[in-house]
Amino acid sequence: MVTITDLTKEFGGRTLFRDVSMQLHAGQRYGIVGANGSGKSTFLRILTGEEQSSGGSVQIPKATRVGVLEQDHYKYEDVPLLHVVMMGHAEVWSAMARKEAMLSGPEEDFDADRYANIEETILRLGGYALESKAAEILEGMGIPTSQHYDPLSTLSGGYKLRVLLARTLAGSPDLLLLDEPNNHLDILSLRWLETFLCRFAGCAVIVSHDHRFLDNMTTQILDVDYERIMSYRGNYTAFLEAKIEHRGRQEREIAKREKEIADHKAFIARFKAKATKARQANSRQKRMEKIEIAVLPQSSRRHPRFAFPQRRPSGRTVLEAVGICKSYGDKVVLDGVDLEIERGDRVAVIGPNGIGKSTLLKILQGVVEADEGLVEWGYETHRGYFAQDHGELLHGDHTVASWLWEQVPLDPQGAIYGRLAQVLFSREDADKRVPALSGGEAARLVLCGVAAQKPNVLILDEPTNHLDLEGIEALAKSLQELESTLILVSHDRWFVSQVATRIIEIREDGVEDFRGTYGEYLRHLGTDHLDRNEVVAAAKAEKKGKKGRRGKRG
Repeated sequence: MVTITDLTKEFGGRTLFRDVSMQLHAGQRYGIVGANGSGKSTFLRILTGEEQSSGGSVQIPKATRVGVLEQDHYKYEDVPLLHVVMMGHAEVWSAMARKEAMLSGPEEDFDADRYANIEETILRLGGYALESKAAEILEGMGIPTSQHYDPLSTLSGGYKLRVLLARTLAGSPDLLLLDEPNNHLDILSLRWLETFLCRFAGCAVIVSHDHRFLDNMTTQILDVDYERIMSYRGNYTAFLEAKIEHRGRQEREIAKREKEIADHKAFIARFKAKATKARQANSRQKRMEKIEIAVLPQSSRRHPRFAFPQRRPSGRTVLEAVGICKSYGDKVVLDGVDLEIERGDRVAVIGPNGIGKSTLLKILQGVVEADEGLVEWGYETHRGYFAQDHGELLHGDHTVASWLWEQVPLDPQGAIYGRLAQVLFSREDADKRVPALSGGEAARLVLCGVAAQKPNVLILDEPTNHLDLEGIEALAKSLQELESTLILVSHDRWFVSQVATRIIEIREDGVEDFRGTYGEYLRHLGTDHLDRNEVVAAAKAEKKGKKGRRGKRG
């Protein structure tokens, strides 16, 4: 379907990737992974035609319908949601509009042959099923039927992007190109999207930082690293193993050749002066000169180091919240929520978007006032808060270093630079103005600022949204080692499964408080409404374990 030949992209004197040649086929789902700034989105924009390469070519057959996630929702603000989605299939939508115009025009101008051609086009392209298909996709995106004829302007920014994603999917593309489609999806919508993509007959190429999404959806991984784009069969977990093995083979081959050269040099140095061995020494010299050692490029992946030491432990009871209620106009987001958290709990608050998770964290932190209820923090609690909209903190004339210094003014300058180095800011980066930071850089800086204050309670609202895979893994590792208390909101199922020891799910019908890990919670539910793959894998492992125990007893 897509043929890529010798593709090269250079940016600002830096090579992102070079000499990339591959074919992307229908029926395959490719996940693009790599560090922030490595060229993942650039590669995708080259495929869409939005950006030019520095060399090479991309060939896509002319008849291919390409689906690309738009970002500009303003041109659809007054359009009903269902129509926005249906417009994604441009050919059908155009034919239906022409048909409607003919039926509403003067009877004497009616052209029966033209009408028949339009009708044939609609039937051939499945146009009469488009409305129900669009409604099904909107439902999957978490937008109920009651809202389908509301104008797009009535939705929040995140939900508008869901509608644009639904629009892309409804177009029945042959080639689907998506950059971080899961950014604004909750757990339920993510599962729906995974199921949709797994049934998708075309070619899907998707940039994502979500481990579980990549594992559940992809058939191949395109790894942007070492100034190359390498293709690996299988999902993300299989890719990690294959990449380590591939790099290991390359390094072992280089080590073997270097040893061979060293042996030749030792022989030549020992025997070149001996007449009886001179011929052998010359022969060895020639053989040594023919040995070529490949120079392996350095990986673009960088691993930050997060650490969250506490200044002192809190009391045993960290938080008591009773009867928390909050409404915005007629919309009730929290209704009588009770919560008690003890020292050492690592709590993940999960649930669909709009259910009140972030609002709950803001009420606990004191950023938003509850309509009813009481929040009481325990003895010696010192809170560190990472807001989902943390970009508001990074404004004004601060540099990276001066912003961090303001958080911990008693720290010496060397300590400030040391903290920044741990989260991948060099001395040169430390002079950047904070408003100019990328999303990933901003997230790393704010997390660094939170850690520097040594809180004994961490309140983190969607901390992984802008981090790359390496950053997410590093943050998960640091939270696994946490001695203090954690209250977390996240839609990243892998991340939640790595760090949480307690799950609080907020639902329309109330709150469920489960003391256990995410995997244990899914098995407790016994349904697929969160993450069926996790449940099935756990059931298989348990069944296999029982068989093994029976075999040993026999």
